[in-house]
Amino acid sequence: MMNNMLIDCKNVQKKYMSKTAVEDISIEIEKGRIYALLGPNGSGKTTWMKMVAGLTRPTKGYILFEGEPIGVNSKSKIAYMPTEPFYYNYMTIKDVGKYYQDFFEDFDMARYNSLLERMELNPKDKAKELSSGLAAKLKIAATLARKAKLYMLDEPLNGIDIIAREKIIATILEGYNDDASIIISSHLVDELEKVIDYAIFIKNGNVALQGEAELLRENNNASIVDLYKSIYA
Repeated sequence: MMNNMLIDCKNVQKKYMSKTAVEDISIEIEKGRIYALLGPNGSGKTTWMKMVAGLTRPTKGYILFEGEPIGVNSKSKIAYMPTEPFYYNYMTIKDVGKYYQDFFEDFDMARYNSLLERMELNPKDKAKELSSGLAAKLKIAATLARKAKLYMLDEPLNGIDIIAREKIIATILEGYNDDASIIISSHLVDELEKVIDYAIFIKNGNVALQGEAELLRENNNASIVDLYKSIYA
C-alpha cells in the first residue's frame, strides 16, 4: 500500500496569527487516481494545496510525498496551478512557456505548444490582456506541460464558460497516467462528478466527508452533487 502512496497527510493544521485556515486534515493520495477537493471559497482547500506544494508549512501535523517530507525533491515532482496569475505583465503566451521551461526541468515545450493549439491560444498574445477564460486556459496549459507525478489544479474551471468546461476537463485528463495523480479543487461539482475516482469535502478547515466516489454514492444513496448540497447548504 505504501508503494502506491503519493501524499500522506496527517492531522495537519495551519494558522495565520489568530486565524485558523486549516483545522485538522488527514488525507492520503494514491498514484494513478483523480481526486476532487470540494468546498466553498474559504473552506481551506487552497491553504492545503499550498502546503502540499511546499509554499507554506503546516503549523501542526505532517505531509509526506512518497514517504519524504515536502521539500526540494517533492517540488520538482508536483505541478501546482494556483488561482492567481504567475506571470509578469510584459509576457506573451510564448514567454510564459519559456519562463516555465527555465524553472522546471520536466517542462515539455512541445506539449505546451500542443495544449495552446488545443485551447485556441495564440502564442503572440499578451498574457495580461487575456479574458478570464483564456487566462485560465493558459494556466492549465503551463501546468499540464510538466511531466509531474502529482498535478494540483486550484479552481481550474473558474472563468471558463459552461460550453468550454467539458473540453477543459478532457484536456486535464490527458495528463493522467498510471503513475500520476490529479487533484482538482472546485465548487463546480457537477462537471467533476463524471470523471473523479475519489471525493474529499472540506468544511471550515476539516474533512467533512471523503471516500471513493462510487461508494459515497452507494452508501448515501445520493450523487456527489447532492452530497455537496447537503454538507454546505
